[in-house]
Amino acid sequence: MAPGRVVEWRLRSTAAEGGGGAAGRRASFNQDKHFTVAEESRAADDPVASWLAVTFEVAGRLDEAAMAGALLAFVQRHEVLRCAFRRLAGELACEPFDPAALALEPEHVGTFATAERLRGFLVERFTRSIDTLSWPLFIMGAVLREDSATVYLAFDHIVCDGMSMPVVVQEVMTAYEALCRGEEVAAQPAPSYLDFAEEQRRQYLSIDARDARLDYWKSFMGPQEEFFPRFPLDLGVEPGRMYPIVNEASLLLDSGEAEVFEKTCLAVGGKPFMGVLAAVAVCLREAGGPGVYRGLMPVSERGRETWAESVGWFVNTMPIEFDASPGRDFAQVMAGVRAGFTEMIGHIDVPFVRAWELLAPTEFAARSWPYPVNFFSYIDMRKCRGAERHEEWRPATHVWSARANGACSWFQRDSDGLHMNSIYVDTRAARRTMGDFQEALRLTVGDIARSGGFRRPLALTPPRRPVGSPLDAAGVARRG
Repeated sequence: MAPGRVVEWRLRSTAAEGGGGAAGRRASFNQDKHFTVAEESRAADDPVASWLAVTFEVAGRLDEAAMAGALLAFVQRHEVLRCAFRRLAGELACEPFDPAALALEPEHVGTFATAERLRGFLVERFTRSIDTLSWPLFIMGAVLREDSATVYLAFDHIVCDGMSMPVVVQEVMTAYEALCRGEEVAAQPAPSYLDFAEEQRRQYLSIDARDARLDYWKSFMGPQEEFFPRFPLDLGVEPGRMYPIVNEASLLLDSGEAEVFEKTCLAVGGKPFMGVLAAVAVCLREAGGPGVYRGLMPVSERGRETWAESVGWFVNTMPIEFDASPGRDFAQVMAGVRAGFTEMIGHIDVPFVRAWELLAPTEFAARSWPYPVNFFSYIDMRKCRGAERHEEWRPATHVWSARANGACSWFQRDSDGLHMNSIYVDTRAARRTMGDFQEALRLTVGDIARSGGFRRPLALTPPRRPVGSPLDAAGVARRG
């Protein structure tokens, strides 16, 4: 990010300063678990720190008053951003503040002469300011220059997910441009994530471990009764220990290669995310993993219309399993991915956190996942709101977590191509394993784009015996 003068807008509420907002709303299963981990970590003097941020560009000299108005309208529009979370009688309550009582106060932070100093300030600012247990749960600011500005918003995961970030960019920039033209911006309420959360709790709070809707999870767990599918490669971690992280983002395919890759996937009856997942499964197998891929996959719960314009944590996480054994060609592996995904979607209704609590109560009581977990996520940013202007606004999503005990990878498609972001433990074994895996994956998706399939055995280092250990569930994606 280019250096410049930093201004921030601090959110204030007379209700918040008075000690509370409106009562009567309940947190979602995702939010309750996230808040509980933060409480327990604080009590153990072992804080879990993480943040999710989005940045985007504004051409020309920034109109600070117009941007403040756009940001305030955005916050007023989304109820979850106006909420304080409090533990009441064992339940996590959401207390929304009156949007009319909100105000933004500008603060001129200072001028940073180099990109390095600016980056250091932002990392420190996000890390110290984002606190799950304190309101507000996000910060807003901009880096101002004579001919451009970079706007940033950083959030706690409790109020948003990765798919919320395009909503942020589109709404703030659309309102900003309208205000710059002298138009009024009405902060009409968006469909509220709190309504989604309450409906989810009504449906699933009363179920128990015998409920037939958990049969898919039970079948996946098998006789070993392992709720979490293990990451199959060695990361060099010790059970029960948390580690500093490596956070890497890289380009796997450029825009032209990604277009060919997509056509190749469609030609065998699959979608691009299925092709990436097939490649991941084959690379893990070639590196010493099993022939049957078993992993967790986050799935959006927004639907096509109802929650498409809402900010919130609309994510369920589901297990998926398919055959990627030796001898199967690309079309055959893709058919397995398609069948596995279809089966998974047929059981998408039960929330992940609720299934975790009922089927793995011992692991649920812990503050992290119990060992390195196999995890795959994919988002096509070209299908998000405002995508037609992403070339102009240059939005980027950023993630940071203080520590982890495993590895997570996220894949994003945009107009520049196919990107991979990974957060993993900073150990010698993990750096070697993840470096090999990323290079093998780059070669494999490239082969699929060029030749329509798995062209050759992958030249990887000898297989390593996996070692079990936990994984931090915090994190989202980074796109640069």
